[in-house]
Amino acid sequence: MTLSSDSAPTVPTADPVVDGDDRTNRTGRAPTIDTEAAGIVEAVLEGGPANLPVDLRSHLVTPTSDKIKVHHYGGYEHFERDATTGDVTPVVFRWTGRTRIAE
Repeated sequence: MTLSSDSAPTVPTADPVVDGDDRTNRTGRAPTIDTEAAGIVEAVLEGGPANLPVDLRSHLVTPTSDKIKVHHYGGYEHFERDATTGDVTPVVFRWTGRTRIAE
């Protein structure tokens, strides 16, 4: 076995940000998407625990979504699309049950 005095190989890193690089103009915000153009509809959640915060009761979903699962107090609240509402917006999802997170 021979000993070598060569140092470990170097790993190339990304080039530093330079003028004109698109990474310098990032704002950190996600781009806004027109919900109609993206095929997204508003959904409201009905039923479930009374202490479910109001801000968790509205969602943006795809028109084909049938279920919504919301993380709440160590478990998930499950909601399913109400078929009787038809094409009315916002789409109503009704509470169907709760599951707990296994520890």
